[in-house]
Amino acid sequence: MPFLKRVGAALLDTNTRVGKPVSAFVDALNDKMGAGIRWLALVMVLVGAGTAILRYSARGLELSLNLTPLGELQWYLFSLIFLLGAAYGLNHDVHVRVDVLYERSSKKARALIDLIGTLVFLIPFSLVMLYVSWPAVSNSFSIREMSPDPGGLPRWPIKIVILVSFVLLMLQGLSQIVKQIDILGGGDDESGTTEGSSGPPPEAPA
Repeated sequence: MPFLKRVGAALLDTNTRVGKPVSAFVDALNDKMGAGIRWLALVMVLVGAGTAILRYSARGLELSLNLTPLGELQWYLFSLIFLLGAAYGLNHDVHVRVDVLYERSSKKARALIDLIGTLVFLIPFSLVMLYVSWPAVSNSFSIREMSPDPGGLPRWPIKIVILVSFVLLMLQGLSQIVKQIDILGGGDDESGTTEGSSGPPPEAPA
């Protein structure tokens, strides 16, 4: 099978020369995103606590306060953490797994399972979600959609993040494919992570 061997060698060479630099860039991008959303979690907690304090204080003082903006800000922050953290979680293999044989398989077997899952499920899912989300997001942006509640926040910015989220997730999926191919080709990726990721998430700053 000399032809197939040449094709395989060419694929591995392209993966090394082109794929790895792109993969490293995508990993770094999503790592920076992950580092940023950690602080959003703190802000979300503070906003939630502040909203509760203001609500009960206003009730005790018989004041009328419109806390709708703070309530919406809290779930906007949660949405940002969830949407922008998905690709970061994929890179560091922290998404929930339900498996029987995966952890007992060899590194190359795990890479093959991950490669099939990424190609068959993750990439198509991301593309479908981009396709079905685009009309709603585009319409929201064109009319500068606002919250229906008095004093509410604009809705269109958070809807744009939906598209950004799936673009980042798809890019991270492509990065994972590069790393999985490298493992299957006998590359020197010995990180020991099940997803061929760049390792466990870095510790949060003190």
